[in-house]
Amino acid sequence: MEFINAVLPNGLEIVAECNEQAVSAAFGFFVRTGARDEAAAESGVSHFLEHMAFKGRGDVHSDEINRRFDAMGAACNAYTSEESTGYFAAVLPEFQTPAVRLLADLLRPELRPDDFEMERQVILEEIGMYEDQPPFGADDQLRAAFFGSHPLSHSILGTRQSIAEMTREAMIDYHRRRYAPANVVLAAAGNVDFRRLVEEARAATADWDGPPALVARQSPAPRATRLAVHKPAAAMEYFLRLSPAPPAGHPLRAAALVLAALVGDDVGSRLFWELVDPGRAESAGMSFHEFYDAGLMAADLACEPDDARENYRIFQGVLDAVQAEGVRADEVDQAKNKLMSRIVLGQERPGQRLFAIAGDWIYDRRYRPLPAVLDEVAAVTAETIGEFLRQFPLTLHAAAAVGPLSQFPAEDD
Repeated sequence: MEFINAVLPNGLEIVAECNEQAVSAAFGFFVRTGARDEAAAESGVSHFLEHMAFKGRGDVHSDEINRRFDAMGAACNAYTSEESTGYFAAVLPEFQTPAVRLLADLLRPELRPDDFEMERQVILEEIGMYEDQPPFGADDQLRAAFFGSHPLSHSILGTRQSIAEMTREAMIDYHRRRYAPANVVLAAAGNVDFRRLVEEARAATADWDGPPALVARQSPAPRATRLAVHKPAAAMEYFLRLSPAPPAGHPLRAAALVLAALVGDDVGSRLFWELVDPGRAESAGMSFHEFYDAGLMAADLACEPDDARENYRIFQGVLDAVQAEGVRADEVDQAKNKLMSRIVLGQERPGQRLFAIAGDWIYDRRYRPLPAVLDEVAAVTAETIGEFLRQFPLTLHAAAAVGPLSQFPAEDD
C-alpha cells in the first residue's frame, strides 16, 4: 500500500492509495463546491450542474456516456453535497485510461440549451417528490432554522423558484468559477498505475484553465428552535433534532462517531433498546455529519401518531440522560467495536476507500491510512465523550415535529 500525490501545472491535484494486490481500481474527480457556495439566486445550481455533466459534449450524448461506462463494466455515479460534488467509477485495472478520460469529460459538459431545459423539469419533479415524501422537506426547513443565514442552511436541490428562474448563462458562469482545475481533486484507490494516471490526467485536462474562486468561510452560530410542520394525511409522526458537533479534522471527530453509534445505531443503541426493540417506534437513530467549519449531530424518531407524545418524551429523555450523566465504558467499547468493523468492511474495497481518501484531502489535504482511522476510533473513551458533551452539548438543539400533530409536544408531555 502506497500513498502518492502530485499537482499538475494547471493546479489539478492528484492523490492515490495504490495497492498492487487489489483486483479493482476506483477513480473520481471531486470538486470543492456545493450548496453552501451558491448565492440565493443560483440555489441548486451545483446539483443541477451534476445532472448536466452526464449530458455530454460534442457528439457524445448521455446515451453514449452510459454505453461507454457499461462497456467497461464500470460501477459509476455522482453526488452533490453541501461542500463537494463528485463523479466516480470503479473498474477493472485495465480500464484505467478510458475511465479517467470519460470522467474528465463529465466535468466539461457542453451545457446544451435543450438539455438544460429538459433537466430543469427533471429537477423540479425531484423537488416535488422530495416535498411529498416523509419527512416532507422538514429536514431542510430545520437546517435552515438551525443555521439561519449561514450558507450551510442552503438546500442541495434548490427551490422551485430558483430552479425555474435559473439561466444557462448563470450555470456557465458558476461552472467557470467553481470548476477551475485548482478547485478539483482527482482521487484513486486500488490497483492504480500512478505514473500513467498523472499522464492521463495531464492529457485529459490540458484545456482546463482559470483560477479557482476564492471563498471566505465563516463558522455558523447554531440556533435553538422548534418547528411544527402539520401534515394531517401523514401515516406517521416524525421528529428531527439537530445539535452542534465538531467540524472536519477536529480532535473530537472520532468521539462524535462513537457517540452517534452508542446513542442511535440501528441495533443495540440506547434509542434502539428504548424505542425500537419494544415496538414503540418504527425507527429512532442518531448520526454525525461534518463540514469545513461545523458539524451536526442529527437524531430522528418515527412512530404512530397516537404514540408520538409519549415516544418523544422517551426520545428526549435518552438524549438528556446522555448529556447529564455521560456514558459507560462498556457501551463505549461496544460502540467502538461496531464502528471499527463497519469502517473496515466498508472500506476494504477500492470503490469505498476512494471516498475516504478524497474526503480527507478535500477537507484537510491529508492522508489517513485505514489503520490510522481505526486508531482514532480505538482511542475514544468515556472521558473523551464527556469532553465532547462539554464542548458540543446536546441540549443546544433545534427540533421539528412533522405529521398529524398540529403542535410540537410540550417538554413536560
